[in-house]
Amino acid sequence: MTLAAVPGDTAPAARRPRRGVVLPLVLFALLAALPVGALALSAGYLLDLFARVMIFAIAALSVELLIGHAALVTFGQAAFVGIGAYAVGILDAHEANDLVVALPAALVAAGLFAFVTGLVCLRTKGVYFIMITLAFGQMAFFTASSLAPYGGDDGLTIHDRTTLFGLAVLDRPLAFYYVVLAVMIAVYLFCRALVASRFGRVLRGAKDNALRMTTLGYRVYRFQLAAYVIAGMIGGLAGFLLANATEFVSPAYMSWQRSGELIIMVLLGGLGTLHGAIVGAAAFLLLEEWLAGLTEHWKMIFGPLLVLVVVFVRGGLLGIATALAGAVSRRLRRG
Repeated sequence: MTLAAVPGDTAPAARRPRRGVVLPLVLFALLAALPVGALALSAGYLLDLFARVMIFAIAALSVELLIGHAALVTFGQAAFVGIGAYAVGILDAHEANDLVVALPAALVAAGLFAFVTGLVCLRTKGVYFIMITLAFGQMAFFTASSLAPYGGDDGLTIHDRTTLFGLAVLDRPLAFYYVVLAVMIAVYLFCRALVASRFGRVLRGAKDNALRMTTLGYRVYRFQLAAYVIAGMIGGLAGFLLANATEFVSPAYMSWQRSGELIIMVLLGGLGTLHGAIVGAAAFLLLEEWLAGLTEHWKMIFGPLLVLVVVFVRGGLLGIATALAGAVSRRLRRG
C-alpha cells in the first residue's frame, strides 16, 4: 500500500526552513583549510590525525542514522567497519588492490552481512536487539581472529594502498586527506537527503509509534532493514578508508568496545543531528590524543569525563553550544 504522505509531513519540502546548515559548512571549510595550516607549521602529522577523525566520523554517521533516526541501538556496528577493512586486506594479500575491485568488495561484503543479520536482528526489539547485534558483532570478531592465513589475532599488514587503475593516488598524504574529506561530505549529504526524504520520515514515524505506522500501511520492518543495510555499507566504506589509512587490519576493528566508542561519539556530539556525529567523533579522538600525550593513565581521566558529558549534558556538545548561544543572545537583548 502506498500512501500520499507520512504523518507530520504537512509542508512542502521547498517551504520548509533549512536548519543546521551553517555549522556543517563551517566544519567542512575548516577541514578543507586545515592542510594549509598544517603544511605551513610543518605539522604533517595533523593530516593523518584528522584523516582518522573523518573516517570515524563516517562510521559515526552510520550509527547516528540507526540510533538517532530509527531508534535502533546497535552494539555491532564495528563489525561492518572491520568487514570493509578485511575486504581491502584480503584482496591486497592476493594482489587485487585496485579501487574498482576493493571498494565494491568492501561495500558488498558489509551490506550482505548487514542484510543477513538484519533479517534476524530486526525481529527483536529493545534490549534484545542490542544483545543480538552484540552477538553477531562478536561472531564477526572471532571469525576474523580465526583467519590464520590472514594474520589471525595478530592482524594483517597491507603492503600497498588501494590504487586507481594502477595509479598510487592514495599514497600521497595530502591526496588521501582530501579523498577522505570528499567521501565524508558525500556520506553526510547522502544521509541528510535520506533523513529528509519520505523514507526518513517513515523511520522517524516508526521510532515514535511503530504500530501506528504499520496500521497506516507502511511495512516498517522493510524500511528498518533497508536502513540497517545502508548503515552497514557506510560502515564498510569507513573500514575501506581505515584500512588504507593504517595499512593494517585487525580483529580489534570489530570488537564490541569499538562499537561502544562509536555510540559514545554520537552521544557526545549530540544525538539526533548528523553533524553532531562528526563533532562527537572529532571531540572523542582529539581529546583522546591530547590526554594520551599528558599521562600514561589518560583513560582514568577520559572515561569519567565522557560519562559526565553523556549523562549530564542534554544534547551533547551541540547542546552545550546551543545553550551558550541562547544565553549570550538573551544577555545581548537585555543589554
